[in-house]
Amino acid sequence: MGRKSLYLLILGVLVAYYVYIPLPDNFEEPWRMMLTNAHLNTIGHLANFVQLLGISNSMDSFKIFMSFLEVSPTSDENVTVTDTTFNNIPVRVFMPKRKSEALRRGLFYIHGGGWCLGSAALQHYDLLSRWTADRLDAVVISTNYRLAPQYHFPIQFEDVYNALRWFLRTKVLAQYGVDPERIAVSGDSAGGNLAAAVTQQLLDDPDVKVKLKIQSLIYPALQPLDVDSPSYRENSHFPLLSRSSMVRFWREYFTTDPSLEKAMLSNQHVPVESHHLLKFVNWSSLLPERYIKGHVYKNPIYGSSEIAVKYPGLFDVRAAPLLADDKKLRSLPLTYVITCQYDVLRDDGLMYVTRLRDAGVPVIHKHIENGFHGAFSFLEFKISHRLINDYISWLHENL
Repeated sequence: MGRKSLYLLILGVLVAYYVYIPLPDNFEEPWRMMLTNAHLNTIGHLANFVQLLGISNSMDSFKIFMSFLEVSPTSDENVTVTDTTFNNIPVRVFMPKRKSEALRRGLFYIHGGGWCLGSAALQHYDLLSRWTADRLDAVVISTNYRLAPQYHFPIQFEDVYNALRWFLRTKVLAQYGVDPERIAVSGDSAGGNLAAAVTQQLLDDPDVKVKLKIQSLIYPALQPLDVDSPSYRENSHFPLLSRSSMVRFWREYFTTDPSLEKAMLSNQHVPVESHHLLKFVNWSSLLPERYIKGHVYKNPIYGSSEIAVKYPGLFDVRAAPLLADDKKLRSLPLTYVITCQYDVLRDDGLMYVTRLRDAGVPVIHKHIENGFHGAFSFLEFKISHRLINDYISWLHENL
């Protein structure tokens, strides 16, 4: 074998090792996923290297890379797009251009990104909101919020809540021609977390008279207390969102202290004083049997009491909507939940569906057997367009 052939062989082996990952037999477009994952891993490795050099937090490097995917607020033949602020929070507004004799639906959308990344200006969020506004003939408000690691909980929650409260003012709804009886809140991943949290918070706000008709939660993150559920175990190393990455996001949401991340990875971060909250996230009683099969629930090893003192957000219902009691849940509006089989957050959504139904809330649950976390964002996949079409069609029928 010649030297060039040997070099090519070695290069091929290295590329295969870096790119190839085993995927389930029913996974659609596996090579597209492998290439997407390799691309993200490359960015991740570069960001971690920058952090290792002490230049900046890796999340900040990720933000720089993602900023190249942002688009300006450009109107088209169907939708007028503008950037403005609601109560000093930047939002992007999508208004259908065609005339309407009646007031329009309103959709308040919250982007994902682990409370650390993303914006309403990212191309895929811009497209999603543009498509939704056009097909629903709805006014879509896509909100931003301040991000970790510069800002921690409850800043993200408060930004979103303040922007939503501003939107729900009678004067603002009239300005945008929105029907106060046809308003939905929606979000994906960390945005799904914030959507669930602000929807709960509105129930206790005497200053907000407008009631939401719908909440739509797309593979939401709903609790940080147990990161050892079956979906965390089964999808621990699955592309796009591993268990370690999700724990990192949770930790960044609350603090820059890496000791919390270490405690969470070993599932030893709930102090005995907070053990009563575990009943709200006990997957052994809240998951359908098909998702429990083959898994044994492990009682947690209780962590230090200092955790609850240093990071109270871990046990705050505004960060963990699954911790809401049944009395709170039963007042929630019609709820649409999307979960994906290949997602560490699958069980968060499944447990919320169970708890909402037990509380008497009408819930429509769509589980995607070959779905993965981030399917709404990676528009190069065929499944992404099917999911978005189903989501917009459901909103069209129910909002």
